[in-house]
Amino acid sequence: MKITSVKAIPASHTTTRPGMGTVARNYVFVKIETDDGLTGWGEATCGPLSVATMVDEFGEVITGQNPMEIEKLWQTLYHHFHVRGGIVQMSAISGIEIALWDIKGQALGVPVYELLGGKIRDKIWTYGRWDGLTPGAAVDNAMFHVEQGLTALKGDPFEHRGIFIDKASEDLAVAKMRAVREAVGDEVELFVEVHGRLAPSDAIRVANRLEEFRPFFYEEPVPPQNLEALKKVSDNVNIPIATGERLLTKFDFADLLPLQAVDLIQPDVVQAGGILELKKIAAMAEAYYVGFQPHNPYGPFCTIAALHLDASTPNFLIQEGGIHPWFQDATTGDFPVQKDGYFGVPTGNGLGVAMDDDWLQANPWKDDAYPWRPNLGANPSRQDVFWS
Repeated sequence: MKITSVKAIPASHTTTRPGMGTVARNYVFVKIETDDGLTGWGEATCGPLSVATMVDEFGEVITGQNPMEIEKLWQTLYHHFHVRGGIVQMSAISGIEIALWDIKGQALGVPVYELLGGKIRDKIWTYGRWDGLTPGAAVDNAMFHVEQGLTALKGDPFEHRGIFIDKASEDLAVAKMRAVREAVGDEVELFVEVHGRLAPSDAIRVANRLEEFRPFFYEEPVPPQNLEALKKVSDNVNIPIATGERLLTKFDFADLLPLQAVDLIQPDVVQAGGILELKKIAAMAEAYYVGFQPHNPYGPFCTIAALHLDASTPNFLIQEGGIHPWFQDATTGDFPVQKDGYFGVPTGNGLGVAMDDDWLQANPWKDDAYPWRPNLGANPSRQDVFWS
């Protein structure tokens, strides 16, 4: 069997997001075809449209190759340029690699998780959101998700810009979490997301104020570039630390894990290197007794690839995202649906789903779509700048 075509397909979806109104988001999907008539799908979403060009360029490198030789093709693409890594290159490799696993599973007549050691669980814990611009809005969002059966929720309660939080924004964040905890009770787990928007001293102070609400984890409290800063936070708070959504490949995690500064890693399957690379990263974390929770704010193939990993990874803990109804509309096959806080294990050969060509044609890339970044926050920065 040989690869005959590798193609990036940019697309967009418009949805209503709590506190943001109607928002369009862009995605980049990957389609690989073979001379045996098999088609594999992946996703390379990372923000810029330039990743589609990288997918097409890499496609020229592997066209004519055997799609079953996934590790060989991954290494070929990773070493294709002298300068390696970076979000665009790794997202392109990830999207291609995911599609190759889809083809391999179809060719062998098994789900992808069977090729990763087989499933070790029959259901996959997932979570919703508790974000909101005000305590009341945060409670409304939390209750909306609890009423869907979800038993865990994550929220970013911060409304400041920059990395030094003002008192009003800090007090508001605490008020939001207090209101949500009182509304949902003690049986629902609450996670705190920071998006790397606090300096270490501020992250420590805020965590100590939030501790009374028993957060399940404190995600990316400081910017990801300085791991020693994360270590400082970890050493001075009593909340488990999560991070990793902006780390790429096993090499970034090899720097993080020995620091003993993290309790839960969150690599992204469509950016950190693909399915097998995340399996390797999870195994590294297992040796440090660190949990595994794939980052997943993107499209349906980010979700479905992560679910195959979740089903077969010993130290998996909980899965982000994937509860969007449009995923079923945009795909063919049996896309898993959340019920009572859990996904079922994917069914079908390969990944078990494919993009719907009619949906793709009806939902092209939008140049004015909302960029992939956290909400900037409403309150001015103490640094008098507008980046976050």
